[in-house]
Amino acid sequence: MGTLGDWYHQHIVEPGKQPLFLLLVAFVVTFLFTRLSVRMIRKGVKWWPGNVSAGDTHVHHVIFGITVMLIAGLGAFTPAGGNEPWWDVLAVLFGIGAALVLDEFALVLHLKDVYWAEQGRQSVDAVVIAVAVTTMLVIGALPLGVDGMTIGENTGLWGFVGILALNFVLVGLALLKGRLWLGILGLLVPLLALIAAVRVARPKSPYARWFYQPGSKRARKSQVRMESHQRRFVARKNRFFDLIAGRPSQADPEA
Repeated sequence: MGTLGDWYHQHIVEPGKQPLFLLLVAFVVTFLFTRLSVRMIRKGVKWWPGNVSAGDTHVHHVIFGITVMLIAGLGAFTPAGGNEPWWDVLAVLFGIGAALVLDEFALVLHLKDVYWAEQGRQSVDAVVIAVAVTTMLVIGALPLGVDGMTIGENTGLWGFVGILALNFVLVGLALLKGRLWLGILGLLVPLLALIAAVRVARPKSPYARWFYQPGSKRARKSQVRMESHQRRFVARKNRFFDLIAGRPSQADPEA
């Protein structure tokens, strides 16, 4: 126990990462509890508290998430906000609010109740990406590959700017090619953005629409790669996520 405590103090407390770590823990716990709650409600478990309503209006938990995030954000700008233990408390509140918001990310994106529709999987994707990015920040990764880079030591000013600009271009290219996961994670690990930038674009991505002529070799290759990706990765990912978040049971609403 002492060893674990020493490790936590050395790698989390001393580098000043405790608020971020508490935010991550609060985020994950809140998401898991929220998914447990909505699945219990979905099954009609009588002893579990039901949905919150205001009259005939169902109040989605994204509303509570926005409220908690606003409280945490405003609190961070108060005189006591940056001091212990309030900084840790605000980090926990922000993590709770962010989990409630991202758990209904698909609803906000589509402005429709698609929670149990196929489109609702986008909420789980958003949560997983948020957890991955926050975890990497806790571990020590910094945006756009600036880890340990100090102007005047490892590189000059323009070299520093050039490296940031290159990494930013790679991330942008990855996103334009429809490589969302690699693009976002590439913000912290530039090698991932480089891999996405040199790979063929997804068929419906902006890059493919701009540069792949219909029926061309690149367009066909893009389609074949996407179908292979769907079979090998997406189907397995969805099955795993369904164990945690529940399987969609409703058709996507018409646009």
